[in-house]
Amino acid sequence: MLYNLHIQNYAIIDEINIQFSNKLNVITGETGAGKSILMGALSLILGERADSNVLLKNDKKCFIEGHFIIKDKPAVSKFLSDNDLDNEEELVIRREIATNGKSRSFINDTPATLQQLKELASCLVDLHQQFDTLEIGDIDFQREVIDALASNQTLLQTYQQEYHHWVATTKLLQQLQEQKLLFDKELGYFQFLYDELKEVNLKADELEELDAELQLLSNGEGIKTALGKTHFDLHGNDTPVTSLLKQLANQLQLFSPYHQDLPFLVERLKSSQIELQDIADEAERISETIHFDAARIEIINEKLATGYKLLKKHGVLTTNELLIIQKDLEQKLLAVLNIDDAIAAKEKEVAASFKQALNTASKLTEKRNKQAAPLEKEVNVLLHQVGMPNARLKVAIKDLPLNQFGKDDIAFLFDANKSNRFEPIRKVASGGELSRLMLCIKSLVAKSIDLPTMIFDEIDTGISGEAAKQVGVIMKGLAENRQIICITHQPQIAGKADEHYFVYKENKGKEVKTNIRVLNKEERVTAIAQMLGGEKPTAAAIENAKEMMGI
Repeated sequence: MLYNLHIQNYAIIDEINIQFSNKLNVITGETGAGKSILMGALSLILGERADSNVLLKNDKKCFIEGHFIIKDKPAVSKFLSDNDLDNEEELVIRREIATNGKSRSFINDTPATLQQLKELASCLVDLHQQFDTLEIGDIDFQREVIDALASNQTLLQTYQQEYHHWVATTKLLQQLQEQKLLFDKELGYFQFLYDELKEVNLKADELEELDAELQLLSNGEGIKTALGKTHFDLHGNDTPVTSLLKQLANQLQLFSPYHQDLPFLVERLKSSQIELQDIADEAERISETIHFDAARIEIINEKLATGYKLLKKHGVLTTNELLIIQKDLEQKLLAVLNIDDAIAAKEKEVAASFKQALNTASKLTEKRNKQAAPLEKEVNVLLHQVGMPNARLKVAIKDLPLNQFGKDDIAFLFDANKSNRFEPIRKVASGGELSRLMLCIKSLVAKSIDLPTMIFDEIDTGISGEAAKQVGVIMKGLAENRQIICITHQPQIAGKADEHYFVYKENKGKEVKTNIRVLNKEERVTAIAQMLGGEKPTAAAIENAKEMMGI
């Protein structure tokens, strides 16, 4: 509940502080005294936009602060938790408007955005102003009323989860089907590319190895000649190097006893002779492995030509990169083969999720249909009570394709004159009729859900007498379980107040300011009598006022 509202430097308000009760709070005053200005100030802390025109004095900022008690308000607690805001039993919302028109908002002294204020406000206050009756003609509002009365909140949440799952799986199915169409278009091309690579039958690093082999074969004769000359000079010449080294070693061997270094020199000559002999043998062996093979060269050239063409075609440089492309094409071809299975599986999932959502939607429809007749009956009784004996409400529910709220088209139809011609509310109901109809509906909804503080700003326009009295009775009933704040011109409604506030203008020097005060019992009698009989009420008006107050 809103238990304190502090306004400073707003419009024609210098500074006021209002303490509200937790029951029925009625605000009255002369036309133009500033009652609606209070609502304008309150709307600022509920997230409405503002500019510097609201400043009473242009040299100081505007300051509006509301204090709320939020005990046992799960929606408010969740909002504060989700937004990392302090969560205590008291909630303070503050709005400041600087002299340049810039605005700042705070929730529990933490800076907040207007969107956050609006979201939080929807959990705290139901503000119903004179022109807000148009909301009753909105199909979303009408559906929400039926769902509130049918206690559909949990079932609707379940349905929406199922509906969103169905939508998501349907989207995935469409993506698979589109992918299949694309695959079908590209299948021939993919198959051609894959077959081309498969036919070449490349192995890892094969092109690089073939290039090396081609270089060897192409230079085979020169390599074989060089190896032959090496073997000949080392081992096959008339005076081969190996034989010469052997002779030299033998000569020095004869004199090795006479000089200490000669044995080492002999040993080195023998080692060299053995190493060169081995080199000669290896040169001969390698030479025997090299053969000029024109047919092999032709085969290699053909494969390399095909390989290089593929490298260029696919924009890569190595055999292994071509093999990666081949593997990727193979996977795409497999995907084409597997996508039909994937589509079939997804179609089953879509059908199952649709069936589940449809089943839950049907439960919603059943509960909504059960609620339609009782709502019509109760609203029509209340309409008679508030001075509209000929008016009737009818709830029409028709089938729709599945959507996020079920499968129902819910419409409130209205007949003001027993004509049996029911039309959409916004087309046929007057402003006064809309106001009373809205009050009747909200009074019923309030029994089913925990509505926040309800604020009514002159919704009693166009009624008087017994109808106004009954509006007061309904508001009094609403106030038994929640805070009601009502701005009214009707003495019958003011007489039902638990707390009566009087808005007035007063002269302060050369300026006229709006102020507000709580009336005591005697002042209330006078104020209500004045609403009945004018500035100087008669004794009858005073007695009538007392009767309205129940004293």
